[in-house]
Amino acid sequence: MLHIKETIVVEGKFDKEQLKKVTDAPVICTGGFTLYTDKSIITAIRKMAQKTGVIVLTDSDSAGFRIRSYIKQCVGDHGTVKHAYIPSVKGKEKRKTVGGKEGLIGVEGMTEELLSEILKTVTEVADAECIGELKITKAMLYEDGLSGGAESAAKRKKLAQKLGLPVRISANALLEVLNSAIGYDEYKEAIKKL
Repeated sequence: MLHIKETIVVEGKFDKEQLKKVTDAPVICTGGFTLYTDKSIITAIRKMAQKTGVIVLTDSDSAGFRIRSYIKQCVGDHGTVKHAYIPSVKGKEKRKTVGGKEGLIGVEGMTEELLSEILKTVTEVADAECIGELKITKAMLYEDGLSGGAESAAKRKKLAQKLGLPVRISANALLEVLNSAIGYDEYKEAIKKL
C-alpha cells in the first residue's frame, strides 16, 4: 500500500475503487464533466492543491485531457498540481459491455501494479528534482524534433508509446510529465532509441 501525501483526483467512482487498492491517499472524484457544473468539486480540489497538493490521474482520452486542463487552470498558481498519466491502451473495462468512445481503457482498467508504478514515479521524481537533476527544456524538445517541426506530433506519439504515456500528449504536457515523472536520463535514453 502506497502512502502518498497528495490528494489524487480521478474521474469516477470505479477509478477511485481501483486506486484504493494501491494507496491510502485521499481521492476526489470529478464525476466526469460534473466538475464544470458542481462548484463544490473544484473548490475541494483547490483547497487540497493548497493543503497537500493534488495528483491528477484521468483517462487518456480527450475528456480526460480536458478535465486535466480545467483543473490546472482553476488551481493556477494557488496550489500544487502534478500529473500522472496512464498509457493509451485499446480495449474496454471488464464491467462494460461496450468500450468508450475512443476505445481506450481508463484508470479503472489499469492493473494495480501499473497504477502503483505510475504513482511512485510521480512522487519519487519530485524528490529527485530537489537534489538537482537536470531539467528538460522546451528548447531540448525542439532540438530532439518533438516540437515545432512537421513530424513533431508523430515523433511525440512514438516517444509517448515508448514511455507508456498517452499518445495524444501535447508538447507542453510532455515537457511537464518528463520533468515531473520521467527525468532527464530516461528521456535522453528513450530519444536515442527512437
